[in-house]
Amino acid sequence: MLFHESLGCVSLWRSFPAALAQAAGREVIAYDRLGFGRSDRREDTLGTDFIREEAQTFFPRLREQLGIRRFIVFGHSVGGAMAAHCAAMYAPDCEALVTESAQAFVEDRTRAGIREAEAAFAQPSQFRRLERYHGAKTRWVLDAWIQTWLSPAFADWSLQAVLPQVRCPTLVLHGSDDEYGSTRHPETIARLVSGPSQLLVMPGAKHSPHLENPVQIADYVADFIAKRHR
Repeated sequence: MLFHESLGCVSLWRSFPAALAQAAGREVIAYDRLGFGRSDRREDTLGTDFIREEAQTFFPRLREQLGIRRFIVFGHSVGGAMAAHCAAMYAPDCEALVTESAQAFVEDRTRAGIREAEAAFAQPSQFRRLERYHGAKTRWVLDAWIQTWLSPAFADWSLQAVLPQVRCPTLVLHGSDDEYGSTRHPETIARLVSGPSQLLVMPGAKHSPHLENPVQIADYVADFIAKRHR
């Protein structure tokens, strides 16, 4: 089960789901969160608990609709935090957790990266690029990301209370040059989960290693899954 990042959707995973399915020999399911991609639009403002809400409210509906019992969760960026919540809430059914470029708390580096992106998306050409994926929902998608993460009310958010509830094996992936978070994030995740963890910081990789090198990331995840079953 793939959880996309703050501006993401199924289409923006590009070739990675297929590469992961081939490498791991598993069914891979990606979905557009409500308000993103081809899902219905939202009119509300994201609350500061939107990460937990995805796991508590929306993920169970998806599992019920698709008849999913046991699962592995993979989350990119904020999707990694959502995946961690799923692993904690549904621990008996979660076989493994994989986080990629996930934030474990609100860091100045994250906020600085968002401010730079906000300035970039003020350019009509950049906004139109995102609009190809989110259509009329694009402004909501941008505001949901920028306004939430830069809000003073969100400043104290962290995964500190959630990670110890993760008992499954965890693979933590992070790029050394991630523009939205330092290596303190993966180190925190790997240290605080209760189950066995494996940390891999990839030299030179940025915030989306699965787009920079989808086959390599798919192979990392497939090897991690295979080792669990030996």
